[in-house]
Amino acid sequence: MGEILVIGSSNTDLIATMENFPVKGETIEGLAFQQAMGGKGANQAMAAHKSGGKVSFVTCLGNDVNGRSAIEYYKRDGLDVTLSLLIDDVPSGTAMIWVDSKGDNSIVIIPGANGKLNSDYIIKLEEHIAKASVVVLQMEIPLQTIETICSLAHKNNTMVMLNVAPANRLNDNLLKTIDILVVNKNEAETLTGVKVEAGKEEVVVDLLLDKGVKTVLLTLGEKGSILKNQGKIYIVPAYRVKAIDTTAAGDTFCGAFIAEYMRKQDYVKALKFATAASAICVTRMGAQPSIPTQTEVYEFQKKEEL
Repeated sequence: MGEILVIGSSNTDLIATMENFPVKGETIEGLAFQQAMGGKGANQAMAAHKSGGKVSFVTCLGNDVNGRSAIEYYKRDGLDVTLSLLIDDVPSGTAMIWVDSKGDNSIVIIPGANGKLNSDYIIKLEEHIAKASVVVLQMEIPLQTIETICSLAHKNNTMVMLNVAPANRLNDNLLKTIDILVVNKNEAETLTGVKVEAGKEEVVVDLLLDKGVKTVLLTLGEKGSILKNQGKIYIVPAYRVKAIDTTAAGDTFCGAFIAEYMRKQDYVKALKFATAASAICVTRMGAQPSIPTQTEVYEFQKKEEL
């Protein structure tokens, strides 16, 4: 199996659950509080790791209680973080997450040290980028850093999977370096300026392919996902489950997808595996605590065949 190099954010998640979100100026009583590890980079790295992938994770944390605890947590779980940074004078990233009784969430992110993962450090990692089979990226680190990573990966013929989350506009030159672009409906609309209409999702996918992206993976929540490249299209429906918390569902999907794809080199098998992983994820609370293991996903698939 090829090595998966995930470069991205790491946050400490402060999670409050409540019956309904408060309106402006309202004070409500919550149902529960939980602190857990999160951040899109860390979530995807952990999802790929728990899915059986050979994963290295590069992130930037503050040299504070949260940062040091995060590094120890990743090490205990067997995730390779030897290339990650601990820096002084900047706090580790934090996310404040509200979850209502329907499983919907609202999230406020304070980037902190994530914003200090810069191009100067990435350039020092060129050898590691060159050796990796795939580099996995998200949008919670500086755009210039992402551009540097993609340039180095392209130069060394290393596959790049970019999840454009949070939604962001990207120039066409950057998109041409992307092998697998993962977007949800909102992110696809931000990139193209075109609304994703029911039954016409392929129109937006084609627009992204026309920009030079080699493969586009459009996730549609409870409607499943669509992957298209080189004229081939693969559509996989979602599992029907009762959602408790949708936090990290997309990250779990991404990490599980790339781990299974590296293992099987089969888009349909990877999509089905990722769909099962994200279905399990939404039935649990928290970001990383909700990520299932490879064994759990395979057992779920046996019981719930698509």
